[in-house]
Amino acid sequence: MDLKLALIGAGQRGMIYARHAYPSEDIVAVVEPDDSRRTAAADEFRIPLEKQFESVDEFYRLGKICDAVIVSSMDRDHYAQTMRALDLGYDILLEKPISPSPEESLRIQRKANETGRKVIVCHVLRYTNFFAEIKKIIDSQELGKIVTIQHNENIGNFHMAHSFVRGNWRRSDLASPIIMQKSCHDMDILAWLVDSQAKRISSYGSLTYFKAENAPAGSAERCLDCKVAANCRFDARKAYLPIRGQWPATVISADQSEEGLLQALATSPYGRCVYRLDNDVCDHQVTVIEFKNGVTATFNLSGFTNKMYRTLKIMCEHGEIRGDDNLNIIEVTRFNSNMAEPVQQTVIRPATVSGGHNGGDTGLMNDFLENLGNADFSSRSSIDMSVESHIMAYAAEEARITGTVIDLDQLKERLQQSILA
Repeated sequence: MDLKLALIGAGQRGMIYARHAYPSEDIVAVVEPDDSRRTAAADEFRIPLEKQFESVDEFYRLGKICDAVIVSSMDRDHYAQTMRALDLGYDILLEKPISPSPEESLRIQRKANETGRKVIVCHVLRYTNFFAEIKKIIDSQELGKIVTIQHNENIGNFHMAHSFVRGNWRRSDLASPIIMQKSCHDMDILAWLVDSQAKRISSYGSLTYFKAENAPAGSAERCLDCKVAANCRFDARKAYLPIRGQWPATVISADQSEEGLLQALATSPYGRCVYRLDNDVCDHQVTVIEFKNGVTATFNLSGFTNKMYRTLKIMCEHGEIRGDDNLNIIEVTRFNSNMAEPVQQTVIRPATVSGGHNGGDTGLMNDFLENLGNADFSSRSSIDMSVESHIMAYAAEEARITGTVIDLDQLKERLQQSILA
């Protein structure tokens, strides 16, 4: 189609999206405050110096110079950057979360509809063969209607330490609560599978482990200075040096030599003790959801797992569906009349697709690029379809903090009054 795109935020996620588009489509400008990341993006996508910007203000002063923008900056920058892009007439690929604020998410939705612009949110799980296959089974009604769901997001203890203890998303005031930043994905998947809006939500969780009282005796502020690091699985050298050239080592330094990584560990938050930081987001949280169609669901996010993966059990009227996206296995079991009967089970292994998130990144980008040239806009993760998950995540955090059950219709009415005020 020979589309022209601009990249706002050349971090890990932004570069993944841009690489999926390039070279079929042109990346004509980059906005990135970090000099090394901006230069790396410009070199990879052959962006001339006059289209390399440290701030988004410099870029927007040019007016509309391309077809669409990829907004993949920090969570709390999304709102202002997206609203200005809509003012200029850009279509937008917007990294999740839309915004930590549900009011801002609703304002983006309203403005996109008013201006007729396309805003596609990066809910990549909808584009995986794994979840698409589960959705197909549910919609076939072969097991009857869904009654209840158990869904787990297993964050992985090393991922928790990297992103939500040491990293950019360690504090709610700097980014988002973890259930918004990490798990609006899961709220979205649950609402999509159930095909209903949420009615009521409660939630419980806290920051239990990654705090000063659990620091080993004799430990230091930084791993490189620590006398007990050899006995600590969170020693930054153990976390990053063995995986040079891979995520998440690539996040902490452009220089992936051992010397480059050690320099980063000596100066950046990624080399600090996981028990001695300013992090405040939960390291575990359980959310209970009642949907308007009567389906109930429990969602459990945990930083205390060995690997990063999602598991779920969907209990229907006539059978159950179990899934593990790490093993890429879906088990469909029909209920028996008694325990002596042979198990009636089908095991499905969805087709694998290259790319991150089990092919979800590829599917998302294909959807985005196809919709840019399509007058009949029908994205799986349009702003209209994606706002519900963010309100659910916000409700879960409010329920956790206040110890109450949140009525979603009442919350939505309050939010609408707020944005109209």
